[in-house]
Amino acid sequence: MSAPLLSATSVTRAFGGLVAVNDVSFEVRAGEIVGLIGPNGAGKTTLFNLLVGLTRPTRGTILLEGESVVGRKPHAIAARGMTKTFQNVALFMDSSVLDNVVTGALLRHDLRDARRLARAALDRVGLAGVAGRLAGDLSFPERARVEVARALVTEPKLLLLDEVMAALTPVEMETVITLVRDLRDTEGLTFIVVEHHMKAIMKLCERILVLNFGQLIAEGPPEVISRDRTVIDAYLGSEFRKALEAGQAKAASDVHAGGAA
Repeated sequence: MSAPLLSATSVTRAFGGLVAVNDVSFEVRAGEIVGLIGPNGAGKTTLFNLLVGLTRPTRGTILLEGESVVGRKPHAIAARGMTKTFQNVALFMDSSVLDNVVTGALLRHDLRDARRLARAALDRVGLAGVAGRLAGDLSFPERARVEVARALVTEPKLLLLDEVMAALTPVEMETVITLVRDLRDTEGLTFIVVEHHMKAIMKLCERILVLNFGQLIAEGPPEVISRDRTVIDAYLGSEFRKALEAGQAKAASDVHAGGAA
């Protein structure tokens, strides 16, 4: 078996007396689409921030392709191939959609190539028609897709998607699911996905990690996680349990659409 693309060992982050991420260990292999779920305040976004260098672990190791990224700046980690989108979309609202994406492409390219790649990325996420508009004039779902395009032009190996399907319609979610799978299958990208729409994440991901109070409480394929009593009690809830006990697996997946990062 090949070495993992990403390896996190005993990763912990304390903010004063609050331990937001507590002794979390996991691996992600190239080509995987891994889900990260858990209740509000479980530590999902904090864990993402630790992985990409926005926050430094109190202790623990994070290896990308076998080399430590702990202590590196976010732009240096992005240059090594790991970056994230932001749950609270972090665009330059007074700049054009195209220019927002160009900023990501400048990590590796000069301005001319950055603009070419930015236009291609916007076309890939279905936003070529709004390239000249101000980012602040877009809807929230459109802004989330701009975030994805900006992350793509950094040419990542591992892309962390933080709630990119929030506020999307079912049809729009299917579009994102198709896009992620296509990027994995055609360009070899690897993904970790934080998402609170359980139907979407169960459909998209081959393996799911579950955080609760900063600790990793379960890990496995969707069909195992959806039946794990600890996960049901901690996150999925009583309605999910009732649907599961009634033998309605599809209904159970449809019941739970709550729980933010």
